[in-house]
Amino acid sequence: MKKKVNIKLLSRQNDGEQSEQMELRTEGLFSFGKDSYEISYTETEATGFEGCTTKLVVDGSSKVVMTRTGNASSDLIIESGIKHHCHYGTPFGKFMVGVTAKRINSQMTAEGGTLGVSYVIDVNSSYIGDFDIEVSVTPRN
Repeated sequence: MKKKVNIKLLSRQNDGEQSEQMELRTEGLFSFGKDSYEISYTETEATGFEGCTTKLVVDGSSKVVMTRTGNASSDLIIESGIKHHCHYGTPFGKFMVGVTAKRINSQMTAEGGTLGVSYVIDVNSSYIGDFDIEVSVTPRN
């Protein structure tokens, strides 16, 4: 069953020369199952993906599937020990990227918790950057 939650998302990216950080606080939906859980929220203008919906599906402790739908669609699979080639869409166009997990740390219960994901993205085996996402889920009052 999906329930409404408060979501705090801290995103960092570093390309070896420059780094950026963004924080988003929003409401979203959360469902928790025996071996997986799902977090979804609507993107805002601040993220550059206004009007899109992002869904994180966490399967066990070693796989996160990040799906974005709307004006810019993406499907990223972040899985420990496996490099995935994934579709990534931006408001400026779509392309294929390589995604390699560095760390997945899930401390989630049926009441909420945290998810930390670090990964590297490349295009045609050329390094694009390191990405870190920290998601905190708390019940809505």
